[in-house]
Amino acid sequence: MKKKRTVTEEPAEMHPSDFSHEYDEEEQLGAPKKPKMVKANEEKEEEVEVVYHPIKLSRNDLYRPPTAEELNHLKEAESLFHCSLLKMQMEELLKEVALSEQRKRQIDSFVKTVTKLLETVPVSPEVEVSDLSWLSGAVKIPFLLVPKTTKGKFHMAPPASIDLIGSYPLGTCIKPHVKVDLAATIPADVLHPKDVLNQRYPRKRALYLAGLAQHLKSSSDIGGMRYSCLHGNRLKPVLLLSPPGKDSSSFTVCVHVCAPPGFFKPSRFHPQRNNIRTEWYTGLQASHNENSEPPTPHYNSSVLGDLLPRAHLQFLSAVCSQCSAFSDGVALLKVWLHQRQLDQGTGCFNGFLASMLLAYLLMNHRISNTMTAYQLLRNSLNFLASTDLTVSGISLAKDPDSTAPSLAEFHSAFQVVFVDPSGHLNMCADMTACTYKQLQHEASVSMQFWDDPTVDGFHCLLMTPKPMIRTSDHVFQLCDLVKLQASCKKQNLLSELMDHSGNYVHTALPFILTLLQQGLDQRIRLLTHSLSPDPEWSVESEAPKYKAQPPLSFGLLLNPELASCVLEKGPPADSPKAAEFRQLWGWRSELRRFQDGAITEAVLWDGASAYQKRLVPKQIITHLLQLHADIPESCLRFVGTMVDDVITTGNEVPSTGEEESLFVVQSFDDLSRKLWKLEDLPLSITAVQGAHPALRYTQVFPPEPVKLDYSFFDREKTCRFLVPKEGKPCPHYITPITVICHMEGSGKWPRDRTAIRHIRAAFHISLAEMLKKQHNYTCHPCPTHLDVWKDGLVFRIQVAYHREPQVLRESVNAEGLLVVRDNEEAQALEMTTIHKPLLTSTLHGLQQQQPCFGAVCRLAKRWLAAQLFSEDITEDTADLLVASLFLKPAPFTPPSSPQAGFLRFLRLLSAFDWRNNPLVVNLNNQLTAAEYTEIKNDFMASRESLPVMFIATPKDKKLSLWTRRAPSVQMLQRVMTVATESLKVLEHQLMDGSQIQDVRVVMRPPLDAFDVLIHLNLKQVPLLRHAVDPPAVTFSRGVMADSAAQSGGALPVIDYNPVSLYLTELREAFGDLALFFCDPYGGTVISVLWKPKAFVPAPFKTSQLAARSVKVIGEEVKTIPNVEAILEDFRVMGKGLVKSVQARTEKWMF
Repeated sequence: MKKKRTVTEEPAEMHPSDFSHEYDEEEQLGAPKKPKMVKANEEKEEEVEVVYHPIKLSRNDLYRPPTAEELNHLKEAESLFHCSLLKMQMEELLKEVALSEQRKRQIDSFVKTVTKLLETVPVSPEVEVSDLSWLSGAVKIPFLLVPKTTKGKFHMAPPASIDLIGSYPLGTCIKPHVKVDLAATIPADVLHPKDVLNQRYPRKRALYLAGLAQHLKSSSDIGGMRYSCLHGNRLKPVLLLSPPGKDSSSFTVCVHVCAPPGFFKPSRFHPQRNNIRTEWYTGLQASHNENSEPPTPHYNSSVLGDLLPRAHLQFLSAVCSQCSAFSDGVALLKVWLHQRQLDQGTGCFNGFLASMLLAYLLMNHRISNTMTAYQLLRNSLNFLASTDLTVSGISLAKDPDSTAPSLAEFHSAFQVVFVDPSGHLNMCADMTACTYKQLQHEASVSMQFWDDPTVDGFHCLLMTPKPMIRTSDHVFQLCDLVKLQASCKKQNLLSELMDHSGNYVHTALPFILTLLQQGLDQRIRLLTHSLSPDPEWSVESEAPKYKAQPPLSFGLLLNPELASCVLEKGPPADSPKAAEFRQLWGWRSELRRFQDGAITEAVLWDGASAYQKRLVPKQIITHLLQLHADIPESCLRFVGTMVDDVITTGNEVPSTGEEESLFVVQSFDDLSRKLWKLEDLPLSITAVQGAHPALRYTQVFPPEPVKLDYSFFDREKTCRFLVPKEGKPCPHYITPITVICHMEGSGKWPRDRTAIRHIRAAFHISLAEMLKKQHNYTCHPCPTHLDVWKDGLVFRIQVAYHREPQVLRESVNAEGLLVVRDNEEAQALEMTTIHKPLLTSTLHGLQQQQPCFGAVCRLAKRWLAAQLFSEDITEDTADLLVASLFLKPAPFTPPSSPQAGFLRFLRLLSAFDWRNNPLVVNLNNQLTAAEYTEIKNDFMASRESLPVMFIATPKDKKLSLWTRRAPSVQMLQRVMTVATESLKVLEHQLMDGSQIQDVRVVMRPPLDAFDVLIHLNLKQVPLLRHAVDPPAVTFSRGVMADSAAQSGGALPVIDYNPVSLYLTELREAFGDLALFFCDPYGGTVISVLWKPKAFVPAPFKTSQLAARSVKVIGEEVKTIPNVEAILEDFRVMGKGLVKSVQARTEKWMF
């Protein structure tokens, strides 16, 4: 048998940094390696195995000085510090998005085929431009012929030349949407020098494209064929071709039709010249001559753009050849733009502009030819963040000719100015100032977190999508776009409409944006709008009308301090600006006198609650568009607060809990002051701390002050407490609000755990007597706590002694030695008396800085509860998850609306890598970068022993106290799956106005996966009114509606929720066999899931016969769960509460 030949290959020069850690130490030192001998099966053909390994270097080679490139790499790693990982991740990303050699071969082959077909286009006889008889009925002209006719002759002929243009020949084309541009030049004899007038050239261009489509339609070498428009410009239709067979979706060839270079004089397209005559466009006899015609800068730049694609490609190729990382830098910039939805649609910042921007920076020495792609991206974003092209445009023209317009002339015609190398074309002609401001804002945000070592820069920069609905605080849509025709008419925008060739959507958009910017002013930090997608339609269909495009979406990034202000204060009545103010606000403006004596114009908006105040921007937008643009409210779809409905309470004044939470906090502050002032206590009070979600504004439905209806209750004989009368529904659920009252340390405190409990009970009695005597509060002391009935709320005071957890850990062993051992009881007490109060006060502080923090928490926890996850993701865990969205919002800004925060919460749950990363919540900004690194290293070192969801805080860096017991791996996986689906469904519902379902669909859990459903009696569910879909039937629960709360009187039934008590009993009795789930906020079904191992037959033991039946298998006696008896137990245990038990599966049968 032959042995395999082992080939030793000498590697090319190796850099110190190039050694992978897969090499062991010996290999790195260049130790010789023995050839590997591999035996092969005798029947198989022999193969040569190649083994690579470093060879032994000579002393000179081993200690040679580093090359310039190596020094560059070392310097980068040193100066960029934490960014060296980011740099490597970017390099990997570039490999992912680059086109493979196989894909390039497929593209080249298909382009060759298309080119050959286009060269054989037949010549047709010359006809009038308006005569379409030569075009077969199967292919339509991709143009809206408004007005119907124009002058000129036309005939088909083969293209004068066919060239690749755009990103593919430049090497900057990237996946996943691979589009290859092919330019077919119209023969010069088809065109006439005067074709620039009155849309003659654009129409001939469209006719020529239709002729090409007609010729290609018969070929079997073309897979699919559709029309589209270049960046939404209807004057520039293109033909999209896809290859036949399985490659049809892998790339698209986009056929452009261009005029011969230099055919028209560039000076003809000066932004202040007119090329569309009013008389031709309107059909009316015009009184003014050519010189008084309005300029048509957008039309001019559209036609001029067709003369320059080859010149632009040559320019970029020259730049690319000088800078080795140019194509990689453009690719990264394209990915960055794509994630922010800025790279497609009308007026976008596309890949061509990204290439031109890098070329500009290279020409002006803002970046050097030796920089890496990483540095090119960083410098590009830095330039975008710091340069406002709406004010001071830039130009690539080194020495433009005398006819080229000046930058000032460009600025007078366009909102954003970036001039091409010819000096005649503004490449950002269609971009609105708002789009550029959005680009600037995104670049600025990216630069802020780029240098932050505590942020995963790579994922934030290049891997996190930022759709408008998740990025903006408020979103509204303009649905019936045909109404914009009336807006153009009202604002007398005829000349602009001519310039945009009748596209009333693009004509009215800049006006609407200016109007909204003026009206919202200081309330917003940014106004953005969706970029109309490039329409696509069949070659056999007519070009779609302007109104056929999707609704226009507008996003507002709110300024939280001013966004919900109900008063718009204007100038003094005698000021010259008062007339402008009245003109802007119309009938809403009125003279008002203020407390300081000033009499000014002012507008007052409706808003009694925080929920209503969040709708002030909606009122402003509706009013302004109705007043100035004739757009009725019925055409607007406001989606900024749709999700808030699930936590909204109150009929007359809807509220999402802010006012109720504030009342609870104020009542607690008052109680706290009164406790501090109590005298004659044996020990003084050192701290009074809240330990309840309501005191940090995050309780889903905050406790509401109630006044009792005494006719509903009887008096209990011994303690005179109120108990519901026989046959009445379950009484109103009254939440006890936990308050921890720390007493001072003293030698008088005993060292025995039982004695400490007795002392605490005595303090509860003493506090109750004093509060009753001094403030007439109804109190009920217990060994573990003291309930105080105040302002229609119940406060549950627990006295705490700071050394008690330590005492609980101490015990004396058999030898009489003192042993300190941690235990569950001590941990639970520490959690209640130390950790929870600290978390509550910290998050209360966060709420003061971020006004919508509490509302986001309430929405998040309502979703968790509705989807039956509230036992796994506890209230405290959920609050910390939401806090992380505000403290480390990258790549976003902190949310200023509950809905935006909730969508990001779902994204965090679904996309965070819980397996490999700790979630660090930097409360009060206490953690340093070094501590972040320490947390991450400790986490990786101890990963297997830590909770599956690890949340670190400044006071809890190593243990993740809040997630120590839950969720389990399976439940976390389930949470992530449901969050992913909920996010997808909800964003689609919010942005797609044609959806008929309401947004509550994401709050309805799928019950198909459960084995048993226990249906509850609605009468005995105390929180029924808070259900996701509350039933029509309501029950009186012993409280008076809309009455002032009380402090004295008899004590009501406190913390009585039969559903949660029943759930606790079920888990204690059958927790080893099944999992039980229920929505705590009005859920009427308890869902039961059998545990997989519950039905494995177990050996017979007399001590373990509860809920099991005996079964003889062969010679062995086994026990299995007796499901019929268990289901009967469910009914018996829940008598009066359980309506029915429905067994949905029979898993136990097989």
